[in-house]
Amino acid sequence: MGGAGGVRWSRGLRPGAPGSRTTRLELFYDLVFVFAFIQVTTLTADNATPRGLVQCGVVLALLWWAWTGFAVLGNMVRTDQGVVLPLLGFTTMAAAFVFALAMPRAFLDLPGGLPGPLVFAVCYFVVRAIQVALYGWLARGSPELHRRFLFTAGRGAIVGVLILSAALLPKGLTGEQEKIGLRLALWIAAVAVEYGTALARSGGGWTVLSAGHWAERHALIVLVALGETIIGLGLGAGFVAARPLTWPVIVAATLGVTVVAGFWWAYFDSFALAVEQTLHRTRDPQARALLARDAYTYLHLPLVAGPILFALGLKRLLGGAAEPVTSAGGTLPGFDLLALYGGVALYLLTLVALGWRVLRLRRWPTIVGIVLLAVLVPAATRMPGLAALGLLTGVVLAVTVVQTLADAPLRRRVRGLAWAEQLAAEAEQTNWRGRHL
Repeated sequence: MGGAGGVRWSRGLRPGAPGSRTTRLELFYDLVFVFAFIQVTTLTADNATPRGLVQCGVVLALLWWAWTGFAVLGNMVRTDQGVVLPLLGFTTMAAAFVFALAMPRAFLDLPGGLPGPLVFAVCYFVVRAIQVALYGWLARGSPELHRRFLFTAGRGAIVGVLILSAALLPKGLTGEQEKIGLRLALWIAAVAVEYGTALARSGGGWTVLSAGHWAERHALIVLVALGETIIGLGLGAGFVAARPLTWPVIVAATLGVTVVAGFWWAYFDSFALAVEQTLHRTRDPQARALLARDAYTYLHLPLVAGPILFALGLKRLLGGAAEPVTSAGGTLPGFDLLALYGGVALYLLTLVALGWRVLRLRRWPTIVGIVLLAVLVPAATRMPGLAALGLLTGVVLAVTVVQTLADAPLRRRVRGLAWAEQLAAEAEQTNWRGRHL
């Protein structure tokens, strides 16, 4: 079979198209990442140190890059068609799930069972190898795609050497803490290779056939991250099951949900639509590739990391490493406060960066909110944990309301276009179904 861009499409494969949207199979793949995001917070909650936070960032960056491979392939080809692609997807999904299972042992080889660092490294390598091999298969017959495949395969080989070297450190090489530090350094180098080489290509490794699919996939993974925050609120450290139902518990739960609702509104109400519409209007393939890379592949990573960091703070605040602060009224440890306020600040800062990169807008209310969070941190350190969470919630609500008012003209225009598009698509689908069904 022939295809766009010189690609030879095998029997059973269907290429992506400008109007393609996210498939149910891709949503099924994302179920693994729901669990994986929970594991990221678990990894860090048990190691509340600066190095633990760096480990959290490294694992999340690797997890994000593995997810990006799913998004790229889903934009090129319809992953729910035929038999081969779904089977390969299920295989990759299984490897990603074991990768997530191994996260708590990614840096420390605990006694008993399989070596955690090796399982972690091998599963990541398998996920990326399958994605790269499938990309090479799809690149047959297209010189441009083949050149990209060779570059991607070379980068994958370097990363493979780094991650396997990190997992196979000799037992007697150094002490346990030094070994963890060396392992972390090798993983950081792997992350630098993955992200740095892609950045150096000036967007040449990205092909966005469907702007709608690309934007929808990234919006849905942000929704997954927000969902992880809700799960952390409800189940973190046995919060619901082990704590008596008291007014402080109810207030803390309400405040946590309010912050997450603010996250949702700040991104999904109109901002995500505005970014997607800009991507649609960018017709030049190179310019679209750069925009897709910067706005989505790179800037959506901190947009996901912010809620996960906030979920980590919630998990420790509500579960309590010793006494539950919601009932005891104790102040928050510095790490927990950093996670709560830092997670919110990172989310808001990323929205500012996205607004400038895509829309060339200076989102002053959000910028002021970030500065206000930094100013309030010293005061929050002296407050009971519940009061610190309440203060944070108030800032999020104020920023969300003021930014929405400031964006009113843009919001009306963006939502009007989105509503007109939705009505047109529904009318076209209704007409088609009336003729054929």
